[in-house]
Amino acid sequence: MTDGHGQPLNRMYNRKRLNDRAIDELIGLSRGIIADKIINYDEVKFLRSWMEANVSYCEDPLVNQLYCRVQEMLIDRKIDEEEHDELMFMLKMFTGECSPVEIATNMTSTLPLDNPPPRIEFPTMWFCLTGKFAYGPRRECVEVIKERGGNVVDRVHEDVDYLVIGYFGSSDWIHTPYGRKIERAVELREKHGKIAIISEDSWSKTAFSMY
Repeated sequence: MTDGHGQPLNRMYNRKRLNDRAIDELIGLSRGIIADKIINYDEVKFLRSWMEANVSYCEDPLVNQLYCRVQEMLIDRKIDEEEHDELMFMLKMFTGECSPVEIATNMTSTLPLDNPPPRIEFPTMWFCLTGKFAYGPRRECVEVIKERGGNVVDRVHEDVDYLVIGYFGSSDWIHTPYGRKIERAVELREKHGKIAIISEDSWSKTAFSMY
């Protein structure tokens, strides 16, 4: 099959490109909604309508979870204070506009983390790290894991036991504040139920309680 210029269509590539473009547009929309630090009912309705119209084909599991949460918030036709604060934080995380203090305070409520946090073991387990860590440079975090008998890989795959998300976003992520590693981990968790997605806080508490 070819396009209008006689060139072969790469459906997988085109679908990925559409996903990326839609997410970038959603990030822009989210920034507009939270710009005045107030989210009203009509804005949440508009957000839902936009997502239904523009990301119904999107394969990003985090976008799907955001959509489901927005749907739940609109059931009673109002946005209460708790829902307002939750959605404000979710959108600020989604757009990468959370301050370090906000992230540290609310880390356990972000979209992809296992809740409740799982028991973390180090010996023979496989870890993957993403984001920037409050503990220090990535190499130091890797050393901590290896000192405790764990293994570290650079990409998420089916043998990974834990994906650890650092407190701070990273400029090399495709969609701030999460990236392909988290996206892949969510997919594997939904499919196999093996990989755990944990915060730096959970990781560090376990790591340093051992010594």
